[in-house]
Amino acid sequence: MNAVDTKPASGWWTSVTDWIRSAPTMKPRERRIGLALGGGFARGIAHIGVLRALEKNNIPIHAITGVSSGAIVAAAFASGSSADEIQRVALATKFRDVARWTVSLMGLAGSDRMIGFLGRLLKTTRFEEMRMPLGIVATDLLRGTPVTFHSKGDVVNPIRASCAYPGLFLPMRYQGRMLVDGFVSMEVPSAPLMQLGVDRVISVAIPNQDGATDFGNMFSVVNRCFQLMSARSEDGWRRCSNAVIKPAVADLSWDSFASADRLIQLGEEAAFAALPVIRKWLSDPAGSTSQAADFKTASVPAEARSS
Repeated sequence: MNAVDTKPASGWWTSVTDWIRSAPTMKPRERRIGLALGGGFARGIAHIGVLRALEKNNIPIHAITGVSSGAIVAAAFASGSSADEIQRVALATKFRDVARWTVSLMGLAGSDRMIGFLGRLLKTTRFEEMRMPLGIVATDLLRGTPVTFHSKGDVVNPIRASCAYPGLFLPMRYQGRMLVDGFVSMEVPSAPLMQLGVDRVISVAIPNQDGATDFGNMFSVVNRCFQLMSARSEDGWRRCSNAVIKPAVADLSWDSFASADRLIQLGEEAAFAALPVIRKWLSDPAGSTSQAADFKTASVPAEARSS
């Protein structure tokens, strides 16, 4: 029996193999990072420090989501405002700039003043004009489910709805729904980022206020109920997170606008602690994911913060 020659003939095969050898190596797809900003009312000013740390270190953010005070900062950043520009507004902000006390069975304050405030803060007030995908989360009071606003339309009213803390702000009637604070149904909006095309999620969680032992008024009772509720729902948003940044602001009150400088510094320092992990994502796009790690405020030298 004659042996069968299995060596391919020259010609087309040689051309194909030569092309394969000479073809450029395919690079891994660029890592796309999303940033989810949780609520915290005035303490949400710490989000600005997180943004500053990421900006200083050229960490690209491809999409951003927010609830409550995080929704304001997220929208400002997505509209094109830098951390410094957002800070200038935050340092001059007082409660009366975003709320007006009122008499109603459904809340103590209206958010109509927030319209003018957001008009000064945002570079655009339309979702489709944002420089990156933006998601704003509110809660449908009737259905008890989160509602994510994105892609197109007005940004201002979804932000007002996302900030409508029950008992304090009046609920928002919008697009046929009765809406309240997004924090009620989603403490940190990490899950919606997965629908905005990212593959790594940085979640920024504002910790609960310490020392809540004196329940002498309605707001302290409602606030404590939210703390208990958020502890039960934490596993949900953590499952969608690859890193969790937690600024050490638990000793500051919900309305600590006067402490804006400190809040921003604590946010920046907490973000710096997460930078080694984030840089690893960028240098190794094909790397595997791991369970989210917490990064809290650490003592960071001034020269490191400015690097």
